[in-house]
Amino acid sequence: MPASQSRARARDRNNVLNRAEFLSLNQPPKGGPEPRSSGRKASSPSAQPPPAGDGARERRQSQQLPEEDCMQLNPSFKGIAFNSLLAIDICMSKRLGVCAGRAASWASARSMVKLIGITGHGIPWIGGTILCLVKSSTLAGQEVLMNLLLALLLDIMTVAGVQKLIKRRGPYEMSPSLLDYLTMDVYAFPAGHASRAAMVSKFFLSHLVLAVPLRVLLVLWALCVGLSRVMIGRHHVTDVLSGFVIGYLQFRLVELVWMPSSTCQMLISAW
Repeated sequence: MPASQSRARARDRNNVLNRAEFLSLNQPPKGGPEPRSSGRKASSPSAQPPPAGDGARERRQSQQLPEEDCMQLNPSFKGIAFNSLLAIDICMSKRLGVCAGRAASWASARSMVKLIGITGHGIPWIGGTILCLVKSSTLAGQEVLMNLLLALLLDIMTVAGVQKLIKRRGPYEMSPSLLDYLTMDVYAFPAGHASRAAMVSKFFLSHLVLAVPLRVLLVLWALCVGLSRVMIGRHHVTDVLSGFVIGYLQFRLVELVWMPSSTCQMLISAW
């Protein structure tokens, strides 16, 4: 027995891990973290299981998220077509906005292009129609001018209502002018100048006897008014095209509710 103890002591003396420089490797660091097993076994008395309602809500959200991700990654054909057309419209409008700013390629022609657009503004047309109505002395002329005034007022109200509903901005950041604020033409869709030009040109073509060159010039004027609004960066291409369509529909509506000469005379006398 003493011999075995002496052999064990000799073996411990010969072990290099029992030297002073290696003792720190055999001892756990002071103040170190507790073993993971003890952390798993220990449980905080203040910890409480999550409510059953929260768990059900999280499960429902986890079930809904994959479906929403699929909807975003796989949009419908209508959404793809609409976004593609919208991107084409914005790209074309920015390319055609050659007079949109002072640094644009056609900045020197901006004043002339704006002047063409002013010819389709509502204030000059309403003022000119009222002046001609006061100066007119024939019943037929007063009838045509009175219905034209009705069409112009209808155009201003329709464009202002649709613009207020859609609230689409133009391709460039531009503040509306004072005349635009007077006619409530502050947004881009639809283009009020284009709708007015289309309605007025169709009205004149239907109710005035004009030569063929004047008819061609009238149509070209309406197209130039719409194009000028795109060139100065005020409207998109689709805004102008929609304005042309709305102007034609307004003309058809005025034709349906055309006021006869007796009604016009009654309104003029009351006025």
